[in-house]
Amino acid sequence: MSSTVKSTKPKSVQAKPALAPNVQANKSVAAVSSSDISDPKTSNPDGPRSVIIGPVMRKKELIDAVVERSGIKKKDAKPVVEAMLEVLGEALGDNRELNLLPMGKFKVVNEKDLGNGKMMRVKVRQVTPSDKPRVITADTDESDV
Repeated sequence: MSSTVKSTKPKSVQAKPALAPNVQANKSVAAVSSSDISDPKTSNPDGPRSVIIGPVMRKKELIDAVVERSGIKKKDAKPVVEAMLEVLGEALGDNRELNLLPMGKFKVVNEKDLGNGKMMRVKVRQVTPSDKPRVITADTDESDV
């Protein structure tokens, strides 16, 4: 009787995901649309989906938007926006959970100390606004409204 021995070597695993044939390797992240990449894992409509990174909003643009929406002078808005950003940065640096509606709920998931600062991964949850007025109950903190 002859017995055959099957190889127990694990199959090689590809280190990097392969690009779809119509995607070139030198395209930037923003230039690749979701239709360019076909991923069977993202076929679930309720699951997470890839996001195309939009333009970066800088502090100057934020101040300009606050001035436009609020109608106050730029010289009055600038110190307020800068102080707000400083407070938010300190709160995230202290690993505090932020609940700032309508902006969302922010939670520091993990962090890594670097030589010149820290790198944090923050989970953000945004609730889509509804047309219904929000009812304040005993369970709801009035500061959340």
